[in-house]
Amino acid sequence: MSDQALPPGAAPAPPACAPVWADPARARAFQAWLAREAPAHALNPASVRSASADASFRRYFRVDRADGTGSLIIMDAPPAQENCAPFVQVAGLMADAGLNVPRILAWDEPLGFMLLSDLGTQTMMEVIDREHPGANLPLYRQALDALIAWQQASRPAVLPPYDEALLRRELALFPDWYLTRHKGVAVEGRTRETLDKTFDLIVARNLAAPSVFVHRDFMPRNLMAPTLPAARGSLAWQAAEPSEPAPLRAVQASAGVPGAAALSPEGAVPPWGGPAAGRLALSSGLGVLDFQDAVYGPVTYDIASLMRDAFLSWDEDFVLDVTVRYWEQARKGGLMDFEDWHSDFGAFYRAVEWMGLQRHLKVAGIFARLTLRDGKPRYLADAPRFIGYIRATASRYRELTPLLRLIDEVEGIQAVSGYAFGRI
Repeated sequence: MSDQALPPGAAPAPPACAPVWADPARARAFQAWLAREAPAHALNPASVRSASADASFRRYFRVDRADGTGSLIIMDAPPAQENCAPFVQVAGLMADAGLNVPRILAWDEPLGFMLLSDLGTQTMMEVIDREHPGANLPLYRQALDALIAWQQASRPAVLPPYDEALLRRELALFPDWYLTRHKGVAVEGRTRETLDKTFDLIVARNLAAPSVFVHRDFMPRNLMAPTLPAARGSLAWQAAEPSEPAPLRAVQASAGVPGAAALSPEGAVPPWGGPAAGRLALSSGLGVLDFQDAVYGPVTYDIASLMRDAFLSWDEDFVLDVTVRYWEQARKGGLMDFEDWHSDFGAFYRAVEWMGLQRHLKVAGIFARLTLRDGKPRYLADAPRFIGYIRATASRYRELTPLLRLIDEVEGIQAVSGYAFGRI
């Protein structure tokens, strides 16, 4: 039925995926705000539709420009639950560092509505080739470029510190939500002692790292693929020179990776490199989103987040290849001038693993909380990925053996007996 055929006084049907409002008062406030902003930004209010939602109370809508020149994004962040000031601050810091982030076009702070530039419709996660790791190296290189630029812009006393108190609050999510509420485990006695000792080790290791600006969720779901016409989705690919080969055998051996001696000879091009590797031709780089929780903390955090993703796992060969590329760029950028990190990738990689362990324990707790408190069960479905990350790291370090045994007991995993390669 066309609009012309509607009964007199009837409104046209809302577009597909139109916003649904649980609170009529907020719906009215939104419509009034949109009516005020529409003329200044040439918006078509009838085109508003859902774009995405995240684990918080924030929601995002997409709205078309009335002149057909594209779309913009609306953030709905109820002030009672969300403070947009950190988003605005970090967006400015990232833009100053040269990152591709949304521009803030309008912000009603009391109401919690914000109009942003639109970075596209496809995340890096949506265009990743899960079957062929090497096909994604151009994307990961762009991610590394953005990460290095962000870290090089760092300075103290600008963002909240990722200090011991915050690290411990995050770690507490694991026993409070994952063990106690999700698994029904009584965190007392030997269990409490194991966790306390393990958490002390994790906090001490991670606080020893130099501090930089930390995104805190730097992963493919929060990176937007550039919108360019090409053969592969929204990506533009072109032939490129051979991928710079990482000396994988030496790198993995120094990092304590099991089976390193069985890898291809030192200096050999990884299976995802070589002359056939594509290089992404980008106009302005990957877009960066969901940065409002940024802090000033361990340089190891964001690379651990990128390569040990909440929703995607890679074989360790690929993780090492990208991580050593990051390390090399960071060295050149003056970010590795710390003890033996500048000359020893293995030492840096071990620090990344300990930082990743803190994140994995935290996220397992967050995912349990999202399910049990917030009614978002899809997150807990990825908990086995984090248990796998935790077990992989704990199995590599002798001081983490008690944690490994605790996890295996909770998950009902039969420990494998025998000699463990790569123990550190």
